[in-house]
Amino acid sequence: MNTHEAIRLVTAARTDADLFGADPSAHRYRELVAALHPDRLGALDPAVRAAATDAFVQVTNRWRAGRASADPIVLGGHRLGPLAHTGDLADLYDVGSDRLLKLPRDPADNDLIAREQHALRTISERGDPRYLPYVPRLVDTLRHRDPATGAERRISVLATAPGLHSLDEVRRAYPDGLDGRDAAWMWRRLLVALGLAHRAGIVHGAVLPRHVLIEPDGHGVVLVDWCFSAATGGTIPALVPGHEDWYPPEVAARRACGPGTDLAMAATCMAWLMGDRAPRELRAFAHGCRRPALPSRPDDAWRLLRELDEVLERLYGPRTFRPFTLNP
Repeated sequence: MNTHEAIRLVTAARTDADLFGADPSAHRYRELVAALHPDRLGALDPAVRAAATDAFVQVTNRWRAGRASADPIVLGGHRLGPLAHTGDLADLYDVGSDRLLKLPRDPADNDLIAREQHALRTISERGDPRYLPYVPRLVDTLRHRDPATGAERRISVLATAPGLHSLDEVRRAYPDGLDGRDAAWMWRRLLVALGLAHRAGIVHGAVLPRHVLIEPDGHGVVLVDWCFSAATGGTIPALVPGHEDWYPPEVAARRACGPGTDLAMAATCMAWLMGDRAPRELRAFAHGCRRPALPSRPDDAWRLLRELDEVLERLYGPRTFRPFTLNP
């Protein structure tokens, strides 16, 4: 279902049954939210974006009102609350205690959910405990068979933190580009998250703005959605639709990936975030991380972090805390 179809359906629906159907797995609801979510609208005409946002609000309000009077859905002992986020291939529901249940929309993506579970377990087992808050914590895994269709889905329960916002939201708040001093702490912490994973032998494979979450007040960063991850030297299983241009050449060519794959994508995120406000030195630094051939790129996030610090000190002097807000 595309955005235009979803808008038409919401506009025409007279009852909740018209809108959601009678599917107990809430498939129609998830389809609508995926098509209308503000973070997934892309470069649409402003009038269409406004109509989609209004439809999204209607859908979520009507669904929550309907669920309030219905029997709760419980999966593996976890009681589903409201939809919290819509990801590339799964929906995340609040299940209380600062935890989210990640439910794939299509059972065909079970293998990608399994990849994320493997990546998070591996990082937790091998990673430096000091830096584990930079990635989600896998609390539970389960399988659920849909009683209506018989389809089985792999499910993850992830620990979460309040007050997180994606780099997509940051760019919307700063459409003319972000000051390099603000981008600096985000870049530094993203390199810490990648250094943690790479030392554990895991490549994220989809370092995109929607997957980099920041906590503005405390300058926190969490790198989410490890469904496209691979072991160092393996191949990335898929590209996130609509973001093909963000990937370095080895991903589309199905060649071996490495730490330099993630470091190139991280540099692309930061260059995009700063836009025309990027200082020449940071623009050059990002360019050096994005050379076409994987062997010619940096391959150690910790070493790259030290090099970035040297560039930042030459630009801005000794590091100091700079308050950041999404309401400039």
